[in-house]
Formats: sequence, structure tokens, C-alpha cells
Amino acid sequence: MLTTHGLTRRFGDVVAVDSVSMTVPDGRLTGFIGGNGAGKTTTMRMIMGVLGVHAGTVTWNGAPITAQDRRHFGYMPEERGLYPKQPILDQLIYLGRLKGMSTAAARAAVLANLERFGLAGRAKERVEKLSLGNQQRVQIVAALLGDPRFLVLDEPFSGLDPDAVDSMAAMLREHVARGVPVLFSSHQLDLVDRLCDRLVVMARGRVVAQGTSDDLRTAGPVRFHVAAPGDLGWVRDIPGVLVVGQQDGTTEFEVATPGAEQRVLAEAVRRGPVTSFGRVVPPLSEIYRKVTAA
Repeated sequence: MLTTHGLTRRFGDVVAVDSVSMTVPDGRLTGFIGGNGAGKTTTMRMIMGVLGVHAGTVTWNGAPITAQDRRHFGYMPEERGLYPKQPILDQLIYLGRLKGMSTAAARAAVLANLERFGLAGRAKERVEKLSLGNQQRVQIVAALLGDPRFLVLDEPFSGLDPDAVDSMAAMLREHVARGVPVLFSSHQLDLVDRLCDRLVVMARGRVVAQGTSDDLRTAGPVRFHVAAPGDLGWVRDIPGVLVVGQQDGTTEFEVATPGAEQRVLAEAVRRGPVTSFGRVVPPLSEIYRKVTAA
């Protein structure tokens, strides 16, 4: 498990990361989300030791993180770190050997992962000959070399087509199933919502929310909807509810008093047939907008 405590980084007078404390548990996919300039990449770079820490600590399994710990981490930077003139296979084997793998083991692992991404037939080509999406695939393969004990991936799904997204997601789930903690950033909120066990949301250099998707959804007001023929204006008169929207015979309302939703349902049934009633699950995009609002 990786934990940060009060992590802080300044660039001149600008505080890019302001006392960030978060946890990335073992065997969990943690989605790291926030707008451009929120501090995600800077935080990841401090975790990996690429940037110095001005205040706070990073711990790995309860102890201060070391360079030796980081040797066993897989890291994918937002900017590709590949050598464009070198053949794909040669440089991935080289990167695997830097992580302590034998040439034979590195070659086998590289070819297996390139095969999963549909690139095995292009292993001897130079990186610069690949499309940006395929270069992204190669960068991912580099991050997964050496059976990493922790994965830090900055925008790993950027530029990937749906098939590559599915392959990448399957690879990450395999690592998670072995107990590896994974932290990855993405602007694709629907993808984060689908894949992640936990979320960490940053805004203006600070963590503004963290927890499971269910934790974040239940932290706000409880919302229901009721749909029935005719005018539903009467819902506004039910004590303990606040109507937040009406459209096409459906009314959404927040519950200010526990149990008020049952009074709405009972009154709707008394007035006639009810075509739909239930709790409204807000999308992650809505939760994100609320927690990051200034």
C-alpha cells in the first residue's frame, strides 16, 4: 500500500501540490482525476522520485519510500519516454534489463504483451513509424515490465482505440488480482467510473474527495424520481422533499427528511398508475463537478 502525507510541491511562488494526503490500497484500481493543472502529474512525479518533495512524506507499506522500492514500480509518464529511432523490441528488452530481468525473460514478456496489443508483427520497427496510439501501447508495455509491485500510470488510455482500452483494462485487472496497487490518471470519467475501485479527486492542488464511487455518490443529497401520467406538480407539496427537476412526466426530487420518498410514492399510487419510481444514481461527471466547484 502506498500513502502520501501532506505532500507539497512549489514552483516559485506557485503551490502546485498543497498538502496532499491519499492512500492507494493493495489490489485496487485507484482513479486519479482532476482538471488540467490540478496537480495530478506533479503528485505522481513526486511519488516516483522524479520531482523533489518540499514538504510531506511518501510511505510504502508503512515505511518511508526508498529508491530500491521505486526500482520495482512501473511508471508511465504522460509524455512518452521512448527512443523514436530505436526498434521497439530492442529498447523494451533494454528497459526490462534495467529492471533486473534477463534478456530472455525480457524478450518473452515483451513479445507476449506486444501480442496482446496486436503489435507483435511490428516488434522490429522503429517507434517513430508507429501511430501515436500504437506508441502509447508500447509505452504501456514498458511500464508493465518486471512484474511491478506498484503501477503509476499518467493518462494510460489517452489515444487508445476501444480494443486497446479493453486489452489495457484486462492487463490492469490481472495485476490487481495479484494484489498490486494501481494509480492512474484520466480525463475519461466514464472509463474511470467503470474500472476503478477507488477515486481520488484533485482541484487547485488539493485532494477534494476520495473513496469508492459509492462513497462519493452517497455523500451528497439522496435523490429519487417518480414517473406517472398527468401533472406531478403536487410533489412539491409533500413535506421533506425538494423538487430539482421535472420533464416529460418525470419528477426528480431530493429527500430532506428520511422516509419522505415513501410519502411521494404512496401519494402517486393513490392518484393513479406509477410507471417508474426509484433512486437516482448520479453519474461520476456530476459528482466531479460538485466536489471541484470553487
